Amino acid sequence: MSEYDAERYQRQIPLWGVEGQESLRRARVLVAGVGGLGTIIAAYLAAAGVGFLRLVDNDKVELSNLNRQLLFQTTDIGREKAIAATEKLHLLNPEIRIEGINRTLDDQTVDELIQDIDLIVDALDNFTTRFLLNRVAFIHRLPLIHGAVRGFFGQATTLIPGRTACLKCLFAQSPPKETFPILGGTCGVIGAIQATETVKVLTGQGEPLANRLFFWDGQAGEGTIIITKRNPHCVICGGD
Repeated sequence: MSEYDAERYQRQIPLWGVEGQESLRRARVLVAGVGGLGTIIAAYLAAAGVGFLRLVDNDKVELSNLNRQLLFQTTDIGREKAIAATEKLHLLNPEIRIEGINRTLDDQTVDELIQDIDLIVDALDNFTTRFLLNRVAFIHRLPLIHGAVRGFFGQATTLIPGRTACLKCLFAQSPPKETFPILGGTCGVIGAIQATETVKVLTGQGEPLANRLFFWDGQAGEGTIIITKRNPHCVICGGD
C-alpha cells in the first residue's frame, strides 16, 4: 500500500485491515442507475477506494433531479448523468478508475455491461430492469445489492446466488410504472445502506442483509427487518 493510500484511508483501514483495503482496490463494481440512489452509492464507494466503478444510465440531468441527486449542479442540466457523475467522482478520488456509460440497460446490453464485474448495485427506478439484473446476477453468480425508494419509504437487501432468495422470490410482479414522490433524505438512508452492504461483501466484514429485507419508514423514523426465504419453485434461483 502506498503512503498516500495509507493516509487517505487511515480512518477505515482499522475496520478491515490492509488486506480488506486491497480487496476494495481490486474490486470492480457496476452501479446500475445514476439517480437519487446511484449518486449517493457511487460517491461513498469512490470515497472508500473501490478500485473500479462502472456507472450506467441513459438519462440526462434535469432540474427536478436536483432535490436528491447530489453529484449534480444546475450547470449539469442537460448533460448525460453517467458522464457528469464520472467527472465529479474523479475529483473526489482521482486514484480510482470510473467508467461512465450512457446506455440503456436491457437484454441486448446487459451481458456486455456486467463483463469483468465482481458485484452489481441496483440503483434503478423500475422493477422491469431490476428483474433483468436479478436474472443475470444469478446466472453469473454475482452478488446484487438491491435498493428502492418512494417518498419517505425505502428498502434494501443483499442477494447472493446460492445463499439467498433472489428478487423474484421477494416480488413476484413488477409494480406499475409511475412518477412517484421522493425525498432526498430517503435516498441518503437507503443509498448509504447499499454502499455499506457493498463494502461488507467486498471485504468479508460483518453480516450482510442476506435473506433479510430492511424496510425504512422515514415518517415514523423506524426501520424494520423482514426475514425472506427462497421460493423452491422460483424459475431464477429455485434450482440452486
